[in-house]
Amino acid sequence: MRALALLLCLLCTPLLADVLTIPVGSQGDSQVALPARGDSKGAVLDRFGLPDEEHPAVGKPPITRWDYREFSVYFENERVIDAVRQHHPRPPIITEEPQ
Repeated sequence: MRALALLLCLLCTPLLADVLTIPVGSQGDSQVALPARGDSKGAVLDRFGLPDEEHPAVGKPPITRWDYREFSVYFENERVIDAVRQHHPRPPIITEEPQ
C-alpha cells in the first residue's frame, strides 16, 4: 500500500515542475574579439592594452593569467595558450509547460 502511494506521488511530481532553461552558449559577449593562440604578450598588450589584473606565473612551465573586463588570457611563458570569455550571470529564463 505504501509503495502504491509513493508511486502515485512520484507520478504527479512532473506535472508540478517548471522548466528552467540556461543557455550555455551565451555566457559572454560573442562579439568581443579574443587574442589568438600563439600571440605574444606584447601583441596582446598592443591590441587590448593593460589587463585589469595580472596574476603571477604558476607551475612548470609557468602559466600566467591576465584578466580583462570581458575575457581572460592564459600564457605559457610569453605565448597565448588560450583566451576565454568571462561568465556574467544572467537571470534564468523560466517557462511554464503548457498544462
